[in-house]
Amino acid sequence: MTELVFDCVAGRAERYAVAPTLSLTLRIAEISGIKIDAIALRVQIRVLPHLRRYSGTESARLVEVFGDPSRWADTVKPMQFALLTAMVPGFAGSVELDLPVPCTYDLEIAHTKYFNALDTGDIPLLLLFSGTVFTTADDGRMRVYQVPWSKESAYRLPVTVWREMMDLHFPDASWLTVSRETLDALQHFKSTNALPTWDSAIMALLNRERAS
Repeated sequence: MTELVFDCVAGRAERYAVAPTLSLTLRIAEISGIKIDAIALRVQIRVLPHLRRYSGTESARLVEVFGDPSRWADTVKPMQFALLTAMVPGFAGSVELDLPVPCTYDLEIAHTKYFNALDTGDIPLLLLFSGTVFTTADDGRMRVYQVPWSKESAYRLPVTVWREMMDLHFPDASWLTVSRETLDALQHFKSTNALPTWDSAIMALLNRERAS
C-alpha cells in the first residue's frame, strides 16, 4: 500500500497563458519506499474566507458576497474555486509538478468577486486530493490504489499573485457582463454623445446621476 504526502509549495501567475491562469506547484512524496508508475490525480480547490481578516474597505466590497458583516458568522463559508485533473509521471521518493488553474475575471462568479475585493494579504486555499495510483509489484504485475479522500494541503496564495495574473491580461481594466438590451442602450448613449470609449460612457452616466 502506498503512502502519499501532498503539499502545495508555491503559486505564481502563468505569464504566457492565453487566458488568466494560476500555476500551483505541488510536491508529492511517497514515504513507504514504493516506486510510483503514475497517478491519475484529481484536485478540488476551495477558498476558506473565514481564515483571514478584512479591512474596512475590503469588508464593504464583500457585502455583495457575504451580506452585512453582522451576519458573517453564518454566511462566510468555504467556496468552490476549481476542480482539476492531472497525470503525474512516475517517480521514486518525491516529485514536483505545476498544476495550471484556469481563472476568470467574470464578476458574476462568487470567488472572483471575493478575490477582486481583496487589497493585501493572502487567499486561504484548501486543496483536496483523490485519484488513482499505479505501481508495479515485485512479480511484475500492475497494482492499482486509490488516493485516500483524506489527503489535502493548505496554501495561502498572495493577493499580489492574483492581481499580477489579471494585470497580465486586463491591465488597469475590468469587465462586466450585461444583457444585450443594456449593451444596446449603452451603445446608443455612447454614439449619441460622441463618447470615445465604454469607460467614458459609463463615467458620463455616473456623473449625470451624481448631478441629479
